[in-house]
Amino acid sequence: MNPQPLLTAPPVAPAGHVTITPSILYFGTPVVLLSTENADGTFNLAPMSSAWALGQVIVLGLGADGQTASNLRNRGDLVINVPAPEQWEAVERLAPLTGRSPVPERKRDTFRFEPEKFTAAGLRPEPSQLVRPPRVAECPLQMEARAADVRPDVEGDFLIVQAEVVRVHADPRIVVPGTQHVDPQRWSPLIYNFRHYFGLSTELGYTFRSQTPHQ
Repeated sequence: MNPQPLLTAPPVAPAGHVTITPSILYFGTPVVLLSTENADGTFNLAPMSSAWALGQVIVLGLGADGQTASNLRNRGDLVINVPAPEQWEAVERLAPLTGRSPVPERKRDTFRFEPEKFTAAGLRPEPSQLVRPPRVAECPLQMEARAADVRPDVEGDFLIVQAEVVRVHADPRIVVPGTQHVDPQRWSPLIYNFRHYFGLSTELGYTFRSQTPHQ
């Protein structure tokens, strides 16, 4: 009996490219929660999705008129908390909130002031060891850091922050036993992909600012 030939997918003809003008360019970046210190000694917690690493430095991009930007201009301590995919709803509860009062004019139509960010998100603060702002207890990765360089971007709408990491905390379940390494088979970041939330597989939900909900 002759073996059946293997089935293969037909070749896909190149579709070519079209020129588009997206309103945002979040093409798939990790979400982090930044905890910073307010002027009165309380703490702010804010989600953001422009973060990437250069060795032990995390480069952050954030809106220039928010509370986090104000805090980092004046007080450099921060914690970069990295949530897991299943925590996207807590992140989204923070998304329409601002710790800035009065609310900046450009945010007034879509954001509201909330001083108790941890409570609003349903998250717990946990004391840090080397910096003043607390860590987010539920986040599997937490990086205590200090802002070494804070400057505006070329258009003045954002701040670019270089934060030097001084201590890393990890849930032991995502660490390779007996090593200093995070196990990529056990750890997946929450990804912000054109205003939709993903793990490293299927979509989990979308932010209130998404322009393409439930296609």
